[in-house]
Formats: sequence, C-alpha cells, structure tokens
Amino acid sequence: MTTITVCDTCNFSTDQKLLDGKAGGEILAEHVEALAAKGITVRRQSCLMGCDRHCNIAIQGEGKLSYVLGKFTPDAEAAQAIIDYATAYDASESGQVPYKQWPQGVKGHFVARIPPLKQAD
Repeated sequence: MTTITVCDTCNFSTDQKLLDGKAGGEILAEHVEALAAKGITVRRQSCLMGCDRHCNIAIQGEGKLSYVLGKFTPDAEAAQAIIDYATAYDASESGQVPYKQWPQGVKGHFVARIPPLKQAD
C-alpha cells in the first residue's frame, strides 16, 4: 500500500497563504483525495516543515524508498500528476520509478529521497 501525505497548512503560493479562506495545502489535499485510486491512501498532516516550498507532499510505502516533493500549484492537474506518480511507485517493489515513467507534473518537484528503514530481525 502507498500513502500520500499532504501538508494541509502549506501556503497557496509563494506570496499568498490562503485562497477563498483555504490554505493551498488544504486545496491540494482535496484534489488528491478526489483522485486517489485503489491501493493509494491519502492522509493530511499539518506542516511537513517545507515552508520554503509551498504545497508539499510525501509518498511512502512499507519497505520502500520515501520521497518528499514540493512547490506544487494546488490544482487538479498537479494532483493528477501526484496520483500518477504514486500509482507507478505503488507498482514498484523498491519504490524507485524510472525517470522515463515520471509524469511531467512531478519533474522538478523532488526535494528528498529517504531510504527505507531496515526491518527488525
């Protein structure tokens, strides 16, 4: 199972915190939740501490690499790219998705790749 964590307190943009009373992260979370497919869980987290990049997310799966991405525009197009990448991630045994399979909408948004924790013996 793959989990997308969306920071629901991220700014709407570099210069603007809210749009119509909602944080950008809240708007992005709504779009991602609406598009989530089977095998993809979406959860919200207040502050992923990536405030220099608005609209941050993390993609994680047990025993897999984890990724942090940011600087998204909180809209349906960005959410679709996130879901498309998460679907490819979910299908990958290690969590690594070949670059040629990345949706255009996630290119340039990667912040960090975190190795999986070792399983206890």
